[in-house]
Amino acid sequence: MNVRRRLISGSAIAAVTALGLGTLSACSDSSAASGDTGKFDVVASFYPMAYLAERIGGDHAHVTTLTSPGQEPHDLEISPRQIGGLERADAVLYLKGLQPSVDKAVDQSPVKTKIDAATLTTLEEHGTEVGGHAAGHEDEHADHDHEGENGEDPHIWLDPVRYAEVAQGVGRAFEKADPDHAADYKKNTAALVKQLDKLNTDFREGLAHTRSKVFITTHAAFGYLAERYGLTEEAISGLDPESEPSGARVRDLQKLAEADGVSTVFYETLVSDKTAKTVAGDAGLTTDVLDPIEGITKKSRGQDYLAVQRANLKALQSALGSK
Repeated sequence: MNVRRRLISGSAIAAVTALGLGTLSACSDSSAASGDTGKFDVVASFYPMAYLAERIGGDHAHVTTLTSPGQEPHDLEISPRQIGGLERADAVLYLKGLQPSVDKAVDQSPVKTKIDAATLTTLEEHGTEVGGHAAGHEDEHADHDHEGENGEDPHIWLDPVRYAEVAQGVGRAFEKADPDHAADYKKNTAALVKQLDKLNTDFREGLAHTRSKVFITTHAAFGYLAERYGLTEEAISGLDPESEPSGARVRDLQKLAEADGVSTVFYETLVSDKTAKTVAGDAGLTTDVLDPIEGITKKSRGQDYLAVQRANLKALQSALGSK
C-alpha cells in the first residue's frame, strides 16, 4: 500500500480532530421522534449516512440524524430521547465501529431494518502500515484515532467508489424494507451512483498528473482516497490543537516536504489550524482545508457531500501541482 501513517496517538489525535461537542441532537421534530411521520422513517448515525438516506429515500423517506452538524461523530453519546426515536424508526443506517454508542443502541434496538454500511463494501487497516519514506526515516505503527472493531479504517465515504457501493446496498435495503416504493428507491440510487461515478472520474483524471503525490494532514482520514488515486497521506503526530508539534517532528516533516515536493499542510474546517500553521510555518509550507465530510456546517466548502468533495479535489490539485 502507498498510504503512510505517521506517529499518531489515538487519544491525542482525537483531541486534534475534536470539533467540539454541542448539544446532542434529538430527532428533528416530535413526529420523527415517535416514528409516525407517515413516511419511511430512517435514523442515520451521522452525515455521510444521512446523505445517502435522503438521496435514496427521496420524497418517501423521513430522515433524522443522531449527530448534529459540527459535532465530532466519534464522541457521540446518544440521549434517551434519541434511543426512543431509534426504537420507533423503520430503519437505521449506520457505520459499525465508528460510533460505539450508536453500535450499542442499534444492537439493543427492536428496529427491523438495520443497515450497516461497513458490510456493504470492503474495509482495510490503514493505521498500522510500516515502511520507509523519502525523508530517510522509518514509519512506525500508528494507532488510528477511531478505528473500526478490527482496526479497520472507517472513512469509506471519502472514496467515491466505495461510497457508491454502499449507496447500492442501501438502495437494496430500502427496496426490501419498503417495497411499495421500491421502483423510486432503485431510480434514486441509480442517479446517485451515476454522480459518484462522475466524481470518481473527475478525481482520477484531475489527480493523474501532479508534481507531487504526497500530502500532509492533521487528520488521518484520507487513506482510502489516497489509495484510490495513487497518492500518499502523511498524518501529523497526534497533538492537542492548542499545543505545538515537537521540534523533531517538525524537522521530520520538513525533510519529507523537501524530498517529496510537499507544499501544503491540510487541516479540517472545524478544527483549530494552529498545529497545521506551526508545521507549515517552520517547514516553509502553506495551509489549506481538506474536509473529511463528517458533517456539513456554515464553514463547509459546499452544501452537500458532492460539493465538498469537489472542493477537496481542487485543494488537492492545487497542493500537489496538477498539470
